[in-house]
Amino acid sequence: MSENKNELARKLGLGAVIALGVGTTVGSGIFSSLSEVANAAGSSLFLVLAYIIGGLLQIPSNFVYSELASAYPEDGGQYVYFREAGSRPLAFLCGWISFWATDPPSISIMALAIVNYLAFFVPIHGLALKLVAVVFVLIFMGVHIRSVEGGGKFQTIITALKILPFALVIGIGLFNLQGDILLSSAPLKGYATGGIAALIAGVATTTWSYDGMGAACYMSGEIKNPKKNMPLGLILTAVIVLALYAGLTFVASGILSIDEMATSDAPIALLASKLPGIGQYAGTIVAIMAIIVVIGSLSSCIMFQPRIEYAMAKDNLFFKSFAKVHPKYETPYFSIIVQCAVAIVLIFASNLSALLGYFTMVALLKNVLTFGTIFVLRKKGKEHGYDPSYKCPGGPIMPLIAIIMTGTLIWGQLTYAPMQSLICAFVAVATGLPVFYYWDRKNKKESA
Repeated sequence: MSENKNELARKLGLGAVIALGVGTTVGSGIFSSLSEVANAAGSSLFLVLAYIIGGLLQIPSNFVYSELASAYPEDGGQYVYFREAGSRPLAFLCGWISFWATDPPSISIMALAIVNYLAFFVPIHGLALKLVAVVFVLIFMGVHIRSVEGGGKFQTIITALKILPFALVIGIGLFNLQGDILLSSAPLKGYATGGIAALIAGVATTTWSYDGMGAACYMSGEIKNPKKNMPLGLILTAVIVLALYAGLTFVASGILSIDEMATSDAPIALLASKLPGIGQYAGTIVAIMAIIVVIGSLSSCIMFQPRIEYAMAKDNLFFKSFAKVHPKYETPYFSIIVQCAVAIVLIFASNLSALLGYFTMVALLKNVLTFGTIFVLRKKGKEHGYDPSYKCPGGPIMPLIAIIMTGTLIWGQLTYAPMQSLICAFVAVATGLPVFYYWDRKNKKESA
């Protein structure tokens, strides 16, 4: 096999599509988001409805991704959709922002989160904590360099393992519901005071809990029969995550009062502590759940995120080395190594979560524009290469819902951190566009 080979083989099936989506979406956020949504919704009834409606409103995003992925079954995800819609500058900025502002920091944060949960069992602090986090990054870097098939199987197993504890809590909880508080509609004093405004606030707060379901789109070029498996896998991902969250919140609403959920720093641990048979072990069980959940998310991100730089490098819009495919393992090893190396450096940085939060606005804008590409591509039609095997239902309705849902997050982020969001958006564009035009000019000269 030639060293110059730069095409990745299709080795992953439907299970990997679902594992990537569920594995990325169900992360550490669910352990704290329950209290945030309870605060916004103001009642147990609205809490459960918020997660159900929030999940249903996220499904259109997966419908859109299903159509785009079936039209362009290749690695790169959003980058490819911008490129095919005719905006190479936006395509480049998508990858540029991902590499420098969102992807490696997310790996660092998850690696540190795993070790923080491990500290429940073994006291780890300071430099030792950071070094153990580095070890986790190196382990999964090795797994996903060594074999895309092996990485896919591991991702499927760890995703199944992360669902099992939630299923256990839901199963035991269903037999121990308290009728007097189940789906109580009493508003929580000091917060949204009922009515449609409280429900809308709760729905908006759930949106982050559903983020990440389109992860497999970045690896469409490595999925077997992608025109069938990508749409089916993305839709099943949305259904599984929605069922999991709806079940968990329903059980929580029948065991915890709304004020307990809203004021708890660890609502899942509090829920587990009230379940017979596992209550006395709640802290240990939740710590183990959290470790498994975050390991799944870390593995997923190290697996799919480097594919965007790989796709860019193939188009000569990133350093050529990122397009290298390992001659034996058939993985984009250089792209994986560099992204993990940047993540390791960031592990030793301070205020990493704050930095990632500042770039949230840029990531959200990128998502909105991605959903918008479907209108441009549909207009181009089959004669210009847009021939998806799957068409999302409802014509323009699904993309519009996806844009509106992401728009609510943009509004929230502007309200929360307006100046930081605008500064980071400016930095992303001001640094990315000159680099794009440099590479673009260089490519034109070489092809002249």
